[in-house]
Amino acid sequence: MIDRKQFVIRAHLEIETLEVWIKEEGMIPQRDASGEKFTEADIAQTRLIKDLREDIGVNDEGIPVVLNLIDQIHGLRRTLRALLDNTRSQAER
Repeated sequence: MIDRKQFVIRAHLEIETLEVWIKEEGMIPQRDASGEKFTEADIAQTRLIKDLREDIGVNDEGIPVVLNLIDQIHGLRRTLRALLDNTRSQAER
């Protein structure tokens, strides 16, 4: 877990942008007695959003749609992997 200062440095993000994302609940940091904390997954998501905006040209309204689709793809991959593992284990019997 890293603090806000380290997060904006490592994610190459402007503090103002982070504040907007937190206010709009697009980024929800974990909180403890010492303040906001961010994870490596938060950094990865931030970099993905920046890539989608800057390199691919996805607009603000499209970002949640793309992130949702990516989550669905990951869920399908997990399901397919479990199905494949189950099929393999049954074939070995």
